Amino acid sequence: MHNLKITSEPHAGERDAAFVREALALHNVAVTQDAYYSPLAIFLRDERGAILGGALGDVWGGWLDLTFLWVVEPLRGQGYGKQLLKAAEEEARAHGCRGVHSSTHSFQARPFYEKSGYEVVGEIPDHPAGYSLFFLKKIIAKD
Repeated sequence: MHNLKITSEPHAGERDAAFVREALALHNVAVTQDAYYSPLAIFLRDERGAILGGALGDVWGGWLDLTFLWVVEPLRGQGYGKQLLKAAEEEARAHGCRGVHSSTHSFQARPFYEKSGYEVVGEIPDHPAGYSLFFLKKIIAKD
């Protein structure tokens, strides 16, 4: 191979991004022999179908990687986040997951997750400046 180059493409098409994700997934499956994968998408919608909250992630390796959990500002503090998190955990159990992991910044939802049984397992201080990024996990499988 000749004339290889590294390119920055912040607005790359979904097809190119999917190619990289799938190539890594194939490597992971080859190493672990764990081929089960499922996306997770749970939404809070109003009567018109507008999205007012959601939980997004991926199931692989017996864990749910919960990448996003969000509720529109006017509905926060009314239990919708807790309901979305519970629905995500229930779906993860249905997929055979033993745990859930997620991350949150210090200005976001650390106390929310901790009240829901999550424990902090890592921290990156000053990310962004003046704040921390926390990594959390919760074991959901019943022994």
